[in-house]
Amino acid sequence: MKNDDYDELLLKYKQRIKQEFGEIGKTEPKVSSRDYFEFKRELYPARYTIYEKACNFSENILKLKVNGRTAEQIQKNVKICHLNVTPSGVISFSVFLPLLVIVFGALISFLVFQMMFFVIFFIIAGMLLVFALQKTPELMANTWRMKTSNQMVQSIFYLVTYMRHTSNLERAIEFAADHLEPPLSLDFRKILWDVETQQYSTIRDSANAYLEQWKDWDKEFVEAFHLVESSLFESLEERRLTLLDKALDAILNGTYEEMLHYAHNLKSPMTMLNMLGVILPILGLVILPLVVSFMGSGSSPFTMIIYISVLYNVSLPIGVYYLGRTILSKRPAGYGATDISEKESMKNARNVSFSLGKNTTAINPIFFSIVVLIICLIIGFSPLVLHLLGGQDFSFNEAGTLKMLDYVCPPSTGVECAEADKIGPYGLGASILSLVIVIGLGVSLGLYYSLRSKNVIQIRERTKELEDEFASALFQLGNRLGDGLPAELAFAKVAQTMEGSTSGEFFGLAERNITRLGMGLEQALFDPNVGAVTHFPSKVIESSMKVLMESIKKGPRIAAQALLSMSRYIKEIHTVEERLKDLMADIISSMKAQTSFLTPAIAGIVVGITSMIATILTKLSAQLTNLTAQSGGAASSTGFADMLNIFGIGIPTFQFQIVVGVYIVQITFILTILSNGIENGADKLGERYALGKNLVNSTLLYCIISAVVMILFNMFAGTILTNALPGV
Repeated sequence: MKNDDYDELLLKYKQRIKQEFGEIGKTEPKVSSRDYFEFKRELYPARYTIYEKACNFSENILKLKVNGRTAEQIQKNVKICHLNVTPSGVISFSVFLPLLVIVFGALISFLVFQMMFFVIFFIIAGMLLVFALQKTPELMANTWRMKTSNQMVQSIFYLVTYMRHTSNLERAIEFAADHLEPPLSLDFRKILWDVETQQYSTIRDSANAYLEQWKDWDKEFVEAFHLVESSLFESLEERRLTLLDKALDAILNGTYEEMLHYAHNLKSPMTMLNMLGVILPILGLVILPLVVSFMGSGSSPFTMIIYISVLYNVSLPIGVYYLGRTILSKRPAGYGATDISEKESMKNARNVSFSLGKNTTAINPIFFSIVVLIICLIIGFSPLVLHLLGGQDFSFNEAGTLKMLDYVCPPSTGVECAEADKIGPYGLGASILSLVIVIGLGVSLGLYYSLRSKNVIQIRERTKELEDEFASALFQLGNRLGDGLPAELAFAKVAQTMEGSTSGEFFGLAERNITRLGMGLEQALFDPNVGAVTHFPSKVIESSMKVLMESIKKGPRIAAQALLSMSRYIKEIHTVEERLKDLMADIISSMKAQTSFLTPAIAGIVVGITSMIATILTKLSAQLTNLTAQSGGAASSTGFADMLNIFGIGIPTFQFQIVVGVYIVQITFILTILSNGIENGADKLGERYALGKNLVNSTLLYCIISAVVMILFNMFAGTILTNALPGV
């Protein structure tokens, strides 16, 4: 019985020690191959998997061989982004898919449209696709590098932070892998996995093999990593800490210098992108309707619209996007924000919540977007539906110059023609309603991105406020711990000192969890429901608190030193981040002005001018047709028939405006992604928030300006035509 009491007492105190200090001597579980593959499967987007399957399928069919140098380059890019494909598969797919596009695209388009234009278009598109698909691994590798390089400053920060209190490279890499976002976390796990599977005998050999691929791209990261490794061989503590400090300084200074060169070299390609992709196409729209009217007098206006649509809605957006991705691929390492929306705790914040009594319902924003799109499409296409249903046209004024539908007969058919042969609508009312189609496309897409990111971006902004203050807060906390105070009391003191700030709210929440809920320090910080870190989802804050929990086990003095060092690191990183934003300010501000105002405003004015030109040409064509009919046999002598062949009938503003409006939505989408990528790197949450704001604002601005200019110019043109041609 006595032994039972002893065993029970021993078990009780073991559990108490385990609860307060963790399991003594317990080692962290190693990353196994199964962990790595499961992590990769969760990380990889679906398009990567589809691309891998397509390459492997094409390789089984064509089995094309690749020469040494090309194969080596493809294999290098494939290794960087962890693709399970071979160089032969990449080349086979780059030939197989273009062949399908050329054969089936040209055949189907010719059978449907009976136009050689599409046959030539698909042949050219297939030939360009061969080049693009061969460059796909390089594009994926560059995208991977950009995402990874955005986290390299943070990775060195985590390594240095952990190595300051525990000189163990393997544990430091594991600590960094746990706190980094993909894709760099996958790379760090791969370093551990290669040691676990005995591909390399030591962690240093595995890390050095990984660093080989970054020697040509980010020498500062390689240098900083080697300095961290070198600290393992220093016997003096002071020299070891100096090397760790130097490692972070090396990558921060190198990042600033690389970004400085990038900003200087960015002006020329950005100017070319703006001119070729935005300014010239928009200005070209001014004379395009008139040119098409003269050149295509014998062709259907719808044929001309198809040509313009292929140019403006297919070729130009693809070209601008390709140029933009090329510019982004050269962006050096930076300090980017993380996408907290992918966290499990943030899933509900991406939806729209409704309170129904005591119950709260979360609805995916895509349903709202679909409803807005369907309603706008029904309203926008109503002129076509009314015409098919035999609806009668009506006028906005007594003279009948401003009409709703205004379907007209082609000049070749004379004054009268069958209802099915009429083309249009040329009326001002139909042109105004066509703007609703563009509103549906732009606003519904912007609404989806806005609602999807609005709640999450608010949480991240609060977290950023805390990160900005956190260096000062850690400094105060470190000083309190250095005075010998327990961590629980130190939290209360800092919360009281910084009351009213975001940092005071963070430490106050942790202190309340300790005093009111009876939690231990670790639970007060990391509890999944009420923990302070849970309410402020930041990897920097989370890692700082985990370093605190690790170092506090070695005593408050060690914890104080660790926090003071982290305070200095966070402040230095924030300083470099602000300097990087200052470098990009000029370019980013001009791009934002282009996206938010200049492009939609110019396009809106152009559409208004086009509407006026179409109105004038339509009325002139109708008048000339009447004169030709009245002249009868004397038509050839009067020359009215020849004038008809010269003028044509003009492009309906209804269809032309839709093409231009879709182009505005596309170019706004592309420029927003580009400007966000240049400023913040691979920041998906910031990109979605910017898309939501820009798509809605730019689309509405374009539609409002287009409507106002169309009404004014059509009234002006109608007055002139009525006075000059009384018979119109």
